[in-house]
Amino acid sequence: MACIVVLTAPAAFSQRISEATKDDLKEAIRLTRANELKKSEAILQTIVHSAPGFAKARTELAFNLTKQRRFVDAYDMVLSVLDKDKEDSRALSVLGAILLSSGRLREARAIVYRALDLDRSEHLAWACLGMLDYYDNDVDQALNSLKQAIYLAPREPDYYFSLAQASVRADRYKDAATAYDRFLATSGVMDVDRRDRIRGLISFLRYLGERPSLYDAGGSSETTFKFELTNNLPVIQVYLNGREKPFRFVIDTGSGMTVLSQKAANELGMKEVARGGNGRGVGGDGKFAIVYGFLDEIRMGEVSVHNVPVYLREIKSRHNVDGYLGLAVISKYFFTIDYGTSTVLLSKEDKADIFSKENVQHTLPLRLTPSGFLSGEVGVAGIEAELNFIVDTAASVSVISDNVAAAETIKKYLSDQRYKVVGSAGEVVDVPSFLLPRVTFGKNFRAPLLAVALDLDVINETSGFEQAGILGGNFLKNYRVAFDFKRSRVKLTPIANEDLPE
Repeated sequence: MACIVVLTAPAAFSQRISEATKDDLKEAIRLTRANELKKSEAILQTIVHSAPGFAKARTELAFNLTKQRRFVDAYDMVLSVLDKDKEDSRALSVLGAILLSSGRLREARAIVYRALDLDRSEHLAWACLGMLDYYDNDVDQALNSLKQAIYLAPREPDYYFSLAQASVRADRYKDAATAYDRFLATSGVMDVDRRDRIRGLISFLRYLGERPSLYDAGGSSETTFKFELTNNLPVIQVYLNGREKPFRFVIDTGSGMTVLSQKAANELGMKEVARGGNGRGVGGDGKFAIVYGFLDEIRMGEVSVHNVPVYLREIKSRHNVDGYLGLAVISKYFFTIDYGTSTVLLSKEDKADIFSKENVQHTLPLRLTPSGFLSGEVGVAGIEAELNFIVDTAASVSVISDNVAAAETIKKYLSDQRYKVVGSAGEVVDVPSFLLPRVTFGKNFRAPLLAVALDLDVINETSGFEQAGILGGNFLKNYRVAFDFKRSRVKLTPIANEDLPE
């Protein structure tokens, strides 16, 4: 789906549209807003078929298809409008939303700017701009743009949802709870689990809003400690709530919040502070109850982080782990995980000048999604465009989505080996695997690289933009990986000379 759009001079559709057809369009827009997407699509398809010159119906059908994540159909539909009128600001806004949701963020920004240049009242363009700023770590600007979108279109529930996510990122928990409340009040059809999840989240956010502070870093300004690499997973010892006994945690850059096992919570005498709904995850079709807790302290080496929100969950693991250490904790530091020496470095300052101006050309940008994933652009041999992959130290093996696995250029790399994948939602057996001839992340590559194919729809429903895979431990274990979370960047240094780029 190339984004080379050749737009002709404005030439409005000349077909006369009846009042009844206009009324049908209004009803379809209402149904789209209420999340009754299939009903809305049926009306829009009928209008487009009977009145092919009705540009607004085509544009709204493209937007509907975008919300259903049918990006190719949506793209073709909106281009049929822009081919006739390159200055249709609503159509440009929808095109920006398509590019944003499908993960083509740089292209999306240019289109959104164009829409706003033509019409500053395009609320969808403001909402898209807000999320683009969010992904680029400009949270204050994201909040401003999302508030502008809500001011222009106060009945659009999606804008409140995005504002809530950005408010959480800005540590404005009471504001986030209010925005989620407004989302529930304005949204339409929704499954019971999702509504319960949001209600539970609102309760948790209000609890956090009453805390004087969260994620307070203490102890030394720098510490180094060892980790154990188990099935490509880095496992460290942490100390919780002042207890002398260590707990085993996996370092998890694929999760925003820390996860604590229910067994460990019981041992600590912890009580839940909120709950609501059931979650789903990669690695099975099961569900798990969403339960929130609160740790007073996590100590790692000579540093500690106080007042830490956590998920409480039953953890199924063959490696006897008590939890997963999420980004919200480790992002308080410059974080380096050296798979060559099996050491972790946490530092308040970049004393080793890993991210100095001299090394800037070797650093790679990352984007933090609303669901707490770190996403980077990865190249896969056989796929022309770079793809968005989650950088996940807690994934033992790399993953490609079912959609990538279905590409004709990838099918030929199907391996005879099948795997069992264990995840937060249970396990999947007989998972197909692929021996990809070359996978690149910046100038770093593995050739070949084993990857399993999984359905990533659960991730993509919440990530904000399309994720095509997961860069897991079988790739990362060949490097010293340094993260600068404040500036959303990472640097990989090969451990062995043969891993150096050609």
